[in-house]
Amino acid sequence: MLWETVSVVRDLHRLHEIASVLIRYGGGDIVRLLGMANVLERAGRILHWQTTSEISRLEAPVRIRMALEELGPTFIKFGQMLATRVDMFPPAWISEFEKLHREVPPTDHVLVRGALLKAWGRPPEEVFQEFNPEPIAAASIAQVYRARLKDGTDVVVKVRRPGIETKIEADLRILEHFAQLIESEVPDWRRYEPERMAGELRRSLRRELDLVKESRNIEQFGRNFASDETVKIPRIFWDYTTQSVNVQEEIKGISGTGHAALIEAQLDPKLLAARGADTVLKMVLLHGYFHADPHPGNVIFLPGNRIGMIDFGMVGHLTDRRRNEIVNLLHALVNKNEEGIMAVLLDWTGNAEVDEGRLAHDITELVFSYDDLQLKDVKIGALLQDITTILRENALVMPADLTLLFKALITLEGFGHQLDPNFHMVDHMTPFVENVIAERYTPHAVLNRGRESLKELGGIVAGLPRDLAHLLRETRRGRMKIDLDLKRLDHFGHQLDRSSNRLTMGILTASLVIGSSIILTVKGGPELFGLPLFGLLGFIVAFFNSLWIIFSIWRSGKH
Repeated sequence: MLWETVSVVRDLHRLHEIASVLIRYGGGDIVRLLGMANVLERAGRILHWQTTSEISRLEAPVRIRMALEELGPTFIKFGQMLATRVDMFPPAWISEFEKLHREVPPTDHVLVRGALLKAWGRPPEEVFQEFNPEPIAAASIAQVYRARLKDGTDVVVKVRRPGIETKIEADLRILEHFAQLIESEVPDWRRYEPERMAGELRRSLRRELDLVKESRNIEQFGRNFASDETVKIPRIFWDYTTQSVNVQEEIKGISGTGHAALIEAQLDPKLLAARGADTVLKMVLLHGYFHADPHPGNVIFLPGNRIGMIDFGMVGHLTDRRRNEIVNLLHALVNKNEEGIMAVLLDWTGNAEVDEGRLAHDITELVFSYDDLQLKDVKIGALLQDITTILRENALVMPADLTLLFKALITLEGFGHQLDPNFHMVDHMTPFVENVIAERYTPHAVLNRGRESLKELGGIVAGLPRDLAHLLRETRRGRMKIDLDLKRLDHFGHQLDRSSNRLTMGILTASLVIGSSIILTVKGGPELFGLPLFGLLGFIVAFFNSLWIIFSIWRSGKH
């Protein structure tokens, strides 16, 4: 197994913790699959494979969610990432992953104060006019405090939990090894590219750990909405911001969707829902750079029915090509264009094998189910979930950069309904989509696309003689190579090596039996128990060799 060849001694204690938690929540099969049981047992760890009766009565999605929560920030983040993979998991699992909490008990203030002292070289009392040591929020990666600068500006101070990087790095190493093993040993999951998912998790966590990166995200959104007076993005104070500390302007307003509080503050919930939707749709369809978690806790309502947004640790980015694909899909969905939906989904599948007949049938069923609905009654969230269900049932994988987008749009629509029961996401989306499509066919846009196409064509034509010359030169020299990527070839070689070892031992054992039998017929020489000593020793060695071969074959069948 992979774990027998990977040097992970430094993570052995954490491995034991993970295995123990998984087993307690009924994940013993996962531990066995990943080969962790053998490693831990050889290290002297005793694993008990029982699940408590209370936990065993829970549904599997609930148990896995509870296990992820207990395992800490890396696994909570991993679960939150899985909550976006509606193409992988059915609704019951997605619902549980969405419950993974962010609020955790705060770190002792003495440790936080030490982290601030290390970041600034002086205590917070010298940096700020006021600093409240009681956190206003405590998440798995960072805590947030209120403070006031020397000039009287109210700010919030986001501090990374001290020492969290070491634990996260250990967890990431373990998860990456898990991903390699799953991709090698579980063919049905290979299409979801677990190694790539582990890499995305590492990049995502590193972005969240780097509060300078979050600060740059905030400034980018501030530039994008600089001319929009209905949107407020906090200002960053760079003199106090480091990788472990982020100081930003405090946005004071009403958080949440309570109608009573909004009405009391003379705010219009219906207008706020409309402006919130327009803000996120601008991010997605115009800027290609969007807040990936627009839930009520990250949106603040300000006087004048303005929208304030905070917590930019999780953001999504769409290339121009992907943004055009999204526009094409939304346009096709709104207009019930089966061919348009099919074209986009086939683009997303890449080189995956697709049963196009079944996919076309599923799309027809989808469009038919919405045939009697008026445009205003179409729920974008439900429609996107139906699309991801089609992908999942056809064993197709959604591109990773789209999972955050779908999640954001579904969250946004639910948020809008909480503010305004008559909120219709499609009413806000349709004008954006139509404007983007109309802009594609303006003379300026057509001219730019033509110019870019000619540049690409010219580059290909200009490079053709050089490429042909190189190909012919390599062919004449006998150095032309064809690379074949044969999956699991290493695993096959390992299996072949083990089989040949067992075959060799079998031949040696048979030789010992034959040779010892011949020696037993020869009189003379040393004896033991009345039998020739060397013949008896040969039989004993052959006996133990036979036991080794039997055990090796039995053990290989267990993996």
